[in-house]
Amino acid sequence: MSHLKVYQYPKCSTCRSAVKWLKEQGHELELQHIAEQPPTVEELRVLVANSGLPLKKFFNTSGEVYKELGLKDKLAGLSEDDQLELLAAHGMLIKRPVVTDGKKVTVGFKAEQYADAWSSAE
Repeated sequence: MSHLKVYQYPKCSTCRSAVKWLKEQGHELELQHIAEQPPTVEELRVLVANSGLPLKKFFNTSGEVYKELGLKDKLAGLSEDDQLELLAAHGMLIKRPVVTDGKKVTVGFKAEQYADAWSSAE
C-alpha cells in the first residue's frame, strides 16, 4: 500500500470520512492539520500542478474565511501567486481534505473519486 499525505482538519466530518476510507483500504497515512500547519506556497504549487485541477478548486468556497475575506468577488482579480499565498496563510481556506502520494492529488472527498485514485487494487 502507498504512503499518503493527508492535509485535513480533524473536526471536519468529510476529512474523517476520507481518513476512514483510506485506512480501510490499508493506506499508511501521514496526517497534517491544515489549519495549524497549512502547506507552503511551494507545496501548494506542486499540489495544484499534480492535481490537474484549476487553482480555484483548492478554495473552500463555503468556508467562513472565504466569506470573511470577500473572495467571491476578489478571487478572479488575484494573481496565481497571490492566491497561493492566501491559501498558505489561511489553512481553512483550502478545500479539504487534500490527499497526495507525491504524484497524484485529490481535493475533497467523494468515495467514487477515491476509488479511482486510491483504491487498494494499486
